[in-house]
Amino acid sequence: MSSFYTAPKLDELDLPPGKRVRLHRLLYDYGPGNGKLLILPIDQGVEHGPVDFFANPESKFPRYQFTLAKEGGYSAIALHWGLARKYLHEFAGEVPVILKLNGKSNVPPDDKPISTCHATVEDAVYLGADAVGYTLYFGSSRQDEDIIQLGEVRQECERLGMPLIIWAYPRGRFIEEKGGRDSFYAIDYAARFAEELGADIIKVNFPKLNPEKDKLSPKPYCELTQPDREGGPISRKEALEQIVRSAGRCFVIMSGGSKRSDEELLKDVEEALQAGVTGFIFGRNMWQRPLNEALKMTERIKALLAKY
Repeated sequence: MSSFYTAPKLDELDLPPGKRVRLHRLLYDYGPGNGKLLILPIDQGVEHGPVDFFANPESKFPRYQFTLAKEGGYSAIALHWGLARKYLHEFAGEVPVILKLNGKSNVPPDDKPISTCHATVEDAVYLGADAVGYTLYFGSSRQDEDIIQLGEVRQECERLGMPLIIWAYPRGRFIEEKGGRDSFYAIDYAARFAEELGADIIKVNFPKLNPEKDKLSPKPYCELTQPDREGGPISRKEALEQIVRSAGRCFVIMSGGSKRSDEELLKDVEEALQAGVTGFIFGRNMWQRPLNEALKMTERIKALLAKY
């Protein structure tokens, strides 16, 4: 371990008072309560449409996710303005909120993506939110617009003391030409990019190590997963460790993505915790289950969070 790297600790970070208070609530007053995060997102209706709710019809109604977040003891629920404004009143003070500021549908092709702001940091203050979420499509050919938009959000977060969570998502045809959105190269770069643009918390996907696709990535990434590499190919845990360190003094949370088996999910959780992540933002892997099953899986994940 380099003597120059230190994992982020809230009491050591230079933060405005409002950010410090809100981050303390998320890290210690709600959820696992030990400095770890477990967030329940329900922004998939914007990003994917209603299709994700077919697996569990009850999940189509936001009261389901709010109930799961409350009874499961989540750190927060992440959602767009419309759902927050219509459903939060019933759970106000019991379920912390992360307001997603931007979004897009999946109807246009994903070769030149940008996620447009439809809400403001002031909206988040109005709702009593403890953080805002911003989707940054790192590597998109429209990243010039994206960076300007994010810069305006970041300034408002500083002014109003609101923590900024960046969904650091590599996207676009140029990313695909360099190994793909889930490559170690793309996610590692996106994590560093998000820190430098002002994130407090960075959300990333689990990297997928693919020797053939990774040959398209720039050096040294293209060499790291090759079977003939001296010392053997890099493991996913080692890749996760490097991603956490690339995020510097930002807290890293892992995205759950599409639903997978319980065994795979729990293995992913433990591996990521061993690599030093702060927590998880799991949506479909939780609410695409009946409530009693979702609560049981929540407890299993929280038990692992308590170990680290």
